Amino acid sequence: MTTEKLIQEIHKKKSFLCIGLDVDLNKIPQHLLKAEDPIFEFNKAIIDATHHLCVAYKPNTAFYEAYGLKGWKSLEKTINYLNERYPDIFTIADAKRGDIGNTSSMYAKAFFEDLSFDSVTVAPYMGKDSVEPFLAFENKHTILLALTSNEGAFDFQTKTVDGKELYKQVLETSKTWKNSENLMYVVGATKAEYLAEIRQIIPDSFLLVPGVGAQGGNLQDVCKYGINNNIGLLINSSRGIIYASNKEDFAFVAAKKAEEIQQEMKAIMLK
Repeated sequence: MTTEKLIQEIHKKKSFLCIGLDVDLNKIPQHLLKAEDPIFEFNKAIIDATHHLCVAYKPNTAFYEAYGLKGWKSLEKTINYLNERYPDIFTIADAKRGDIGNTSSMYAKAFFEDLSFDSVTVAPYMGKDSVEPFLAFENKHTILLALTSNEGAFDFQTKTVDGKELYKQVLETSKTWKNSENLMYVVGATKAEYLAEIRQIIPDSFLLVPGVGAQGGNLQDVCKYGINNNIGLLINSSRGIIYASNKEDFAFVAAKKAEEIQQEMKAIMLK
């Protein structure tokens, strides 16, 4: 999907919500466990109930890999369902890959060609030759981990080297890489106060912002500092939406939670 198409969908739906499909069999409604593929049935129900309220879905691949071949098959069925039924939805493989060049090329082929995701999350620690193979794919997006929402982010990301925080050096250096126009960045919602300075470095890039909801991030603060002329934000919520109910009405309740966020986003966009 092109960036222009994503922007169109944001304005059409008055939403920049991304829903994380992080499926844990210990948390989904018990009646689904009788299904042949409980993970896919859960995802399908969530997608059908919320697709009009969000512009992106983000399966975290760890939640599928944990179940071996069956889990990977559920992921494949989920992305195929999205691409066939809701092709205007932006899809994110939250895989956090990042390795030497030829390995990254294979990771990129796995997510962009075999599974046909629109984007994948990538760690920048090994530098440009671990990221540029992802950037080589036309109309595909590489979402670089910049400043994450976890407590351990302070171990390295905010440390100062030569007078500048490491995450700022990552942002600035990544702009010099080949096909850097295909970059997006992960910035945690719990780091909202950093967004103003981040926008000085990457004013036009899309930011994937996890941490709103269950992790305590505030949507208003994120938008205050991070929104740009094209909105430029994908706000992710996972547990707060998909596990809002563990009863048979789970999809309906998930849609209500998604609508609450979408309506807040709509109000922000119409200001």
